[in-house]
Amino acid sequence: MTSRRRTATLLFLAAFLFSGNAGQAQAAGYRYWSFWERDGNQWTYATQGPSTARPSDGDVQGFRFAVSEDSGDATKPRGTADFATICANTPAQDGRKRIALVIDFGTTTDAPSGETPPPARTACVPTAPDATTAEALAAVAKPLRYSTNALLCAIAGYPEAGCGEQVEGKQPTAAPKKNTEDRGPSLGLLAGTAAVAALGAAAVWQARRRRNG
Repeated sequence: MTSRRRTATLLFLAAFLFSGNAGQAQAAGYRYWSFWERDGNQWTYATQGPSTARPSDGDVQGFRFAVSEDSGDATKPRGTADFATICANTPAQDGRKRIALVIDFGTTTDAPSGETPPPARTACVPTAPDATTAEALAAVAKPLRYSTNALLCAIAGYPEAGCGEQVEGKQPTAAPKKNTEDRGPSLGLLAGTAAVAALGAAAVWQARRRRNG
C-alpha cells in the first residue's frame, strides 16, 4: 500500500469511529404518558393536552406510558379501541356525553426501576357535555399526578415517581416538558475523539515521511 493510500485509509477510519461513537453518545429518550385520540381505526397523537381537550359523545381517547423521543416516535395504546364495545354496558343519558378511555400502562421494559405496570384497562365515562378528557380520566383512574408545568405524570398512581425524565435508549429530539438532564459527553464520544486525534496524527506523520523520503 502506498503512503498516500495509507493516509487516506487512516483518515477514513478516524471519520468512521467518530461518527459511530457520536451517534451512541446521543442515544436517549423520555419516559412519559402520551395522549391519543381515536380517528376511525387509527390512533393519532393529540394536538392538545387532556386538560383542554373536550371530546364529544362517542369519542375514544387513549393514554400510553412508554419511553419515546417525541410525538413522532411515541408508542400508541395497544388493543382494540371501539366505542361500541367499551361503552356497550353504559346507556346514553340525556344531558350527558360518554367518553371511551383506553389506559395502557406500558411494558416492564418502559417501567421505572422497581415498578411493575398495571394491566391495561378501558372505561366508559358518562360526564357533563363540556367536560375535558382530564375530568373524565379523574373520574375513573385516580390518583392523577401532574407536574408544575401541567404535564400528566401518573395515572392511577403509576408511576410512583418521576415525570418526563430522560432515560438511555433513544436519541432525544424534544422533551415532553422540562425535567431533562445534561449528562455531558459520554465515554464513547471521548474515546472516538481520541481515536480521531491519534489516527489524524498518524496520517500527518505518514504524509511528512513521504515528502522527506
